[in-house]
Amino acid sequence: MALGADPDGEGDLVATLVRRGDPDASAAHAVLLVHGFTDYFFNTELADHFAARGFAFYAIDLHKCGRSRQEGQTPHFTTDLARYDVELNRALGVITAESPAAEVLVYGHSAGGLIVSLWLDRLRSRGLTSRRRVSGLVLNSPWLDLQGPALLRAAPTTAALGAASRLRNRLVVRSPNQGGYGTTLHRDYHGDFDYDLRWKPIGGFPVTVGWIRAIRRGHAKLQRGLDVGVPNLILRSDRSVREVSNPDAIQRGDAVLDVKQIARWAGCIGNRTTIVPIVDAKHDVFLSLPGPRRAAYRELDGWLDWYLRRPARQMPDAAHCQGG
Repeated sequence: MALGADPDGEGDLVATLVRRGDPDASAAHAVLLVHGFTDYFFNTELADHFAARGFAFYAIDLHKCGRSRQEGQTPHFTTDLARYDVELNRALGVITAESPAAEVLVYGHSAGGLIVSLWLDRLRSRGLTSRRRVSGLVLNSPWLDLQGPALLRAAPTTAALGAASRLRNRLVVRSPNQGGYGTTLHRDYHGDFDYDLRWKPIGGFPVTVGWIRAIRRGHAKLQRGLDVGVPNLILRSDRSVREVSNPDAIQRGDAVLDVKQIARWAGCIGNRTTIVPIVDAKHDVFLSLPGPRRAAYRELDGWLDWYLRRPARQMPDAAHCQGG
């Protein structure tokens, strides 16, 4: 999907919508998957699982990410998360054109979980949720706060980020590491999965000041309370582990985010929220070791059983932000 010129000055933007199989005009349900940072869509096992449950499956590589990044563009760089709305809305348009009767379940992982939550809140505020046929949300370890010492989340640090981003928004504030979480995933190291290391490098992409400021602005908005307008499932690990270079030490836990922060802010998503910790799961619960991964699929299926049999357009009572 051509998106026009980049407001951040890195040429023309494109996004890539991936579909499993041929379009299905008769599908009653579809899912749109949105990846996180240093990520793109590659989990065909997850796509096959949704398809087996009767979903037309779609995933998007956001602009400057995965298949969509053009030469000369900073990976994943944006200074405003709302700029993803254009491609997400266009992806919905493709889905509803190919499957006109389908209700759409949105899925977001990590930073993608933050992005889609903010987007759905904006859709609801404009009265577009039902018109776009969005009826559910699944979040896989959504990024709801900045992990690390409290000093990093303090007002002076946030103000400093803002000042730095106005001067040098591509300044690198965290360089790629030597592996850590990535080594537990890729089959060439200590993992079970195969993917393109150009698009998801083992040590991650550099974190820039302009991008992290956009994330922090998204966190602040979420923590004031959203209403995504649809019931949602939040899956996460039951524990965080410190990211170290030894992959054996970080196979059973979230080595990326603080799961206590996910638990703290999950009530700020809005509408009917179901939160399920998965014992021994990794940051991406569907890339965990086989046992925790099976448990994650069981929990997903239990929630989908309810989602698929509920009355169409059912809007449960809203939840309340309990972050505090």
